[in-house]
Amino acid sequence: MKESVIYSTSSLYRDDFRVKAYTFGRGEKTLCVVGAMRGNEYQQIYICSQLMRYFKQWEQEGRFIAGRQVMLIPSVNPSSMNIGKRFWAIDNTDINRMFPGYSLGETTQRIAAGVFEVINKYQTGIQLTSFYMPGDFSPHVRMMRTGYENVEKAGDFGFPYIVVRDPRPYDTTTLNYNLQIWETDAYSLYSNTTSRIDPQSAIKVIERIERFMILNGILTGAVSPAAESRIFKYGDLISLRTTQAGLYHRLAEADTHVQKNTPVAEIYDPGSGDILETLYAPVDGVIFFQHNDPLVYAYTAAVKFLADLP
Repeated sequence: MKESVIYSTSSLYRDDFRVKAYTFGRGEKTLCVVGAMRGNEYQQIYICSQLMRYFKQWEQEGRFIAGRQVMLIPSVNPSSMNIGKRFWAIDNTDINRMFPGYSLGETTQRIAAGVFEVINKYQTGIQLTSFYMPGDFSPHVRMMRTGYENVEKAGDFGFPYIVVRDPRPYDTTTLNYNLQIWETDAYSLYSNTTSRIDPQSAIKVIERIERFMILNGILTGAVSPAAESRIFKYGDLISLRTTQAGLYHRLAEADTHVQKNTPVAEIYDPGSGDILETLYAPVDGVIFFQHNDPLVYAYTAAVKFLADLP
């Protein structure tokens, strides 16, 4: 293993800002794994910490195939993580909306440019990312439809779901989109959680990454069995919106199969404790996304369902 600083900048009041990377093996730049880009992505940096342990172990066991280089970047935004702030602490900008970056621009643009210059040289990029809304997911791999997406290769992870979505204008500044445009196979992996640590879900993601690496000639070993992935468009998800605001009480968890008309959440009045609204499953299917904040606003897409195949 080799540790390096791929981007740094000075700070007026604190230690220098540094983005560290860890490389394993030598030769062709094959795979880069990027962890937490936002300050509340604790599950993502936890996955990277455990992945680091496995990478070290696999290196000691000689499992990395000769002529292959793998890079791991646990965090692109350690400063915000240190103070528990999701976005850049100074101006509240999102680094994952700054790619491919600009070396003479604002701080987050410079960070994105410095990191992207390193990442885009790899054949495959994996980002451990989170959703813009607070909630838990059914674990899956996601990519944008750019004309460069490799959906077939995404099946090598063995996740039960592969989500493909058409990019909107604001998506053109994300890491996933720009890696694809620069001809790197890019995949965004979603674990169950974001702002809390789920060790069991983390291990499952690591097992999927290991499977991908074996099938793509980066790592030796036996391939773990996996069911065929269901591929669908993000627009196929059915959103269940609230009509009331209040305390949010989940009655069913993400990645759970429910029948139509099953109650999945309740909204309570914070003052009286009365139930203002009960949310019911509109279809037979899987709860693909479930809101997890204590409070919820009215007209929020609190639950997203993936309907069973006919």
